[in-house]
Amino acid sequence: MDTLSYRTVSANAATVQKEWIVVDAKGEVLGRLASQIAKILRGKHKPYFTPHVDCGDNVIVINADKVRLTGKKMTDKEYVRHTGHPGGQRFATPREILAKQPHKVIEMAVKGMLPKNRLGRSIYTNLHVYAGAEHPHAAQQPKEIKF
Repeated sequence: MDTLSYRTVSANAATVQKEWIVVDAKGEVLGRLASQIAKILRGKHKPYFTPHVDCGDNVIVINADKVRLTGKKMTDKEYVRHTGHPGGQRFATPREILAKQPHKVIEMAVKGMLPKNRLGRSIYTNLHVYAGAEHPHAAQQPKEIKF
């Protein structure tokens, strides 16, 4: 038995092959969609996944305004943020956020599923979310994926 044939391949920034992927969020449940997107961004679907390297793909999400939430989450779920000033805690429901900035709901869901470190912040830049069906990344020839 040749032991060299069983070496573990460790990817690095030079050997990673990044692709562009389009995901249609129309009618998809938010949490289930976000977990699949986070998995692709992280690169866990690739055979040479390396935990400390950004080996995931670039993901384009279209129709972010048509995402679904189950149960009463549209009105009962609360997103909390703080302005940084005393008494500056602000609350918003998914319905309010979808009305003003539809892309933020998917971005926040995916960001919460990524690592909370420099690598996670770097991976997050590979996510591109658009409210409508159009996106400006046609030159990258993205592949469409259905979940």
